[in-house]
Amino acid sequence: MRIDIFSLFPQWFNWFFEQRHISNAMQGGGFEARLFNFRDYTPLKHNQVDDTPAGGGAGMVLRVDAVCAAIEGVYEMDCEAVKDERPVYMLSPRGRRLDEKLLTEMTELKEFTLLCGRYEGFDERVSEHLVTGEISIGDYVVSGGELPAMVLMDALARRLPGALGSEESAVFESFSDEFGGRLEYPHYTKPAEFRGWKVPEVLISGNHAGIEKWRRENLK
Repeated sequence: MRIDIFSLFPQWFNWFFEQRHISNAMQGGGFEARLFNFRDYTPLKHNQVDDTPAGGGAGMVLRVDAVCAAIEGVYEMDCEAVKDERPVYMLSPRGRRLDEKLLTEMTELKEFTLLCGRYEGFDERVSEHLVTGEISIGDYVVSGGELPAMVLMDALARRLPGALGSEESAVFESFSDEFGGRLEYPHYTKPAEFRGWKVPEVLISGNHAGIEKWRRENLK
C-alpha cells in the first residue's frame, strides 16, 4: 500500500513514521508513504498557497490553483484527472466517518492520496473537482489534516502483515469480526491484588475454557 500525503507541514510526520508498528510495516514492504509540501509546487510568489475568504471573514483558505499545481507537479497529469487514476481523499470534519467498514474498504487499495488542509480549509472547488471523497475522524475541528491522516494511517498499518508483534493482535481486538464488531474485553495484569482491587479469579485460574468464556461474556 502506497500513500501520498500533501501537507503544509510534512515534517510533522517524521515522529509518526518512527513508531515501531509503522516502521515495521514500512520495512516489511507492505506500507509506503511519500510526503509532498504544497508550497514546493505553488505557482504564486513567495510560496503563497492561501488567501482571504471570498466575501470576507476570518482566517485563510488554501487556494485551488496552489493545490492543483501540487497535484500536477507530482503526478504529471491534469489535476482533475488524477482522481480517475487513484483515489484522492481530503481530510475534513464533514467527510465520511472513519470506522471499521471504511478501513476494510481501504485495505483493498494499493495506493491513494491524502490532502491535509490548514486554516479555514480548502477552497470548495478542491472538493468539487479534485477529490474522490472526504474522510472525517469525528465531529470536531482540529488545526489541520495532519493528525487525522496519522490516525487513518495508523489504523490501516495495524492491519498489514508484520506491523504488530503478534498477528493475533489485529484479529482479537475491538471492532474485529472475531468479536462481532464489539469492544474488546477488559484487560488485567500483575499484581493479582492491589489496594484490595483484585483481578477476576478466573483469569488467574489456568482454566483456558473458563477464561475464554469470561472474555466472551465481557465484550462491550
